[in-house]
Amino acid sequence: MDAPWRWLGAGWRDLWASPGRSLGYGLVIVGGGLVIVYALWAAQMASLVPVALGIFALVGPLLALGLYEASRRIAAGETPALFPVRFAGRRSRGQIAYIGFFLLFAALVWVLLAMGLYALTTAGTFVPLDQFITFSLTTTRGIAMLVIGTILGGAVAFAIYLLTVISIPMLMNEDVDAFTAIGTGVAAFKRSPGPMLLWAWLIGILIVGGVATLFFGLAIVFPLLGHATWHAYRDIRAVA
Repeated sequence: MDAPWRWLGAGWRDLWASPGRSLGYGLVIVGGGLVIVYALWAAQMASLVPVALGIFALVGPLLALGLYEASRRIAAGETPALFPVRFAGRRSRGQIAYIGFFLLFAALVWVLLAMGLYALTTAGTFVPLDQFITFSLTTTRGIAMLVIGTILGGAVAFAIYLLTVISIPMLMNEDVDAFTAIGTGVAAFKRSPGPMLLWAWLIGILIVGGVATLFFGLAIVFPLLGHATWHAYRDIRAVA
């Protein structure tokens, strides 16, 4: 059960081995998140912000390719660098693209579920922005929307966690196919559910904390998790 904490510790060391690159990477992610939230707010579609945050959490493992590369170079005793990302074999890019397709499909499912739930709980009536928070927290339908949405979103997120927990760094570093990489992560969960659930919980808590600071905490949280994921992959493969 101490393994996830060890991964975070290793990720923290990697982050400060090259703080300019890692934090700069995180700031780019923060900037993208702020632009999306502002665009939704300006378009009077702030009710979709939670959906956008869910999509970010789903595609986050794919956005961290450069961080995996930096940790790989640090482990090899090389100078940390985010790019260019080096792949183990010719088919690696294509296999990572398959994972990306799965993530985009999951994001589409999440959007459709969220929109359907919103339509059902509001009886098809658009709730104005200035009333949305009140509706969500003080009405029976609004609370039901939050509870059911959290359960559905959590189920989608957990499925994606199993698919991507080590698959992307594994595809970068080994000449394997996407299904082998996904299966390795699922097998790790079956073998050690406690540590893997703790790792999922830590990821969720850190991302929520980063978002709660108006995204700015993600400038540290995102690179920390990216670097730590590389070490999770290395540990899991060592016992697979």
